[in-house]
Amino acid sequence: MLIFGFHIKTSSHLHHCHSSTMVRIPEVKLSSGGKPMPRIGVGTAVFPFASSEAMRATILRSIELGYRHFDTAAIYQSEEPLGAAIADALRAGAIRSRDELFITSKLWCSDAHPHLVLPALQKTLRNLQLEYLDLYLVHWPVSTRPGKYELPPAKEDLLPIDMSAVWRAMEECHALGLTRSIGVSNFSSKKLETLLSIAKIPPAVNQVEVNPLWQQQKLREFCVAKGIQVCAYSPLGAKGTHWGQNWVMDCGVLEDIAAAKGKTLAQVRTVR
Repeated sequence: MLIFGFHIKTSSHLHHCHSSTMVRIPEVKLSSGGKPMPRIGVGTAVFPFASSEAMRATILRSIELGYRHFDTAAIYQSEEPLGAAIADALRAGAIRSRDELFITSKLWCSDAHPHLVLPALQKTLRNLQLEYLDLYLVHWPVSTRPGKYELPPAKEDLLPIDMSAVWRAMEECHALGLTRSIGVSNFSSKKLETLLSIAKIPPAVNQVEVNPLWQQQKLREFCVAKGIQVCAYSPLGAKGTHWGQNWVMDCGVLEDIAAAKGKTLAQVRTVR
């Protein structure tokens, strides 16, 4: 399983690492046959969602330290700082080419309409200053009224999603070479089953919340059986967000394990 920490750390938290001690992050092949995905990635969402120079600097520092997988989304307002940090890294020689990175972004609910999928991806690529994504995800199995970027969306803006037509538009984005792989986020087993019944290109990834206290065993088993890679967000419980809780970071069992192993709680929280 892949893991994302969806709270971006300040650069001061990264200074204990040094490029001379970097180890290569393991990768996993995706069903779409695109570039292998690093198993550990850097999530670029801060809450409340906002863009900042601190974010740009932190992402650049992460690249310098050896991170190669970065996750963003239209709703996060982090696409532009990520794109700027990638340009900085190229100029500074921290990476030789954009192809060394694995970049994921997501289609927001207000763009989850067949005629808006391609324009939304094109806007994302402009924000990132990139020619293609490595992975593009349908952020939620929901559509909302076009033009609004809100989380949570207002009840009156919720609309039924035409998943078949939206997925055809995602497949067209793949065919155009604008994204190397396509997938989904926050999909249940039932919704995945429906999607698999109509997809010409199966989703390569399902990104969902997974942590030691919310292990999603049934969903993970389903995805393994269907060849869908599970990617875990909020592995520390997303403390401080409206969707998160403190159970992971305040878990006495995990604290005892960390103390016994001489590690931080974050280092021992990986779900197997």
